[in-house]
Amino acid sequence: MFVYFGLRLLKDAHEMGTGPSDELQEVEEELIKKKEGEEFDTDIEGGGDEKKKIAAKEASKINEHLKVFTQAFTLTFLAEWGDRSQIATIAFAASQNPYGVVVGGLVGHFACTGLAVIGGRMLAAKISERTVAIVGGILFLCFAVHSFMVGP
Repeated sequence: MFVYFGLRLLKDAHEMGTGPSDELQEVEEELIKKKEGEEFDTDIEGGGDEKKKIAAKEASKINEHLKVFTQAFTLTFLAEWGDRSQIATIAFAASQNPYGVVVGGLVGHFACTGLAVIGGRMLAAKISERTVAIVGGILFLCFAVHSFMVGP
């Protein structure tokens, strides 16, 4: 898993340009339009064509959100599957109230992931996505080498 994620991050970093990503530029442009009150340029005479463009843009946004959700879910699921914390949670649920363990686990995971997202957002304001991907990829590969040398 470490090798896969390390190589994946390095591949993504290689494919990124030196400037901000296309998604970041698009969001910045939309925010500027909203500030100026030009959220949509509607063509009154064209009618249906502009509505189709807006609908296609909204569908594209939904697909992008679904893609991000799927990647985040898969990454989190694979990272947690078989983890020591998961095994400890199973043992804890076997000896304690399972509903309390579920609620506690959800709140704990939510807090941990929330801090990671907020920290990542703050980090993204100061460091480029490419730098983060390169450093992350190298760290994952270092962890892979360490786990091969030291063992489980």
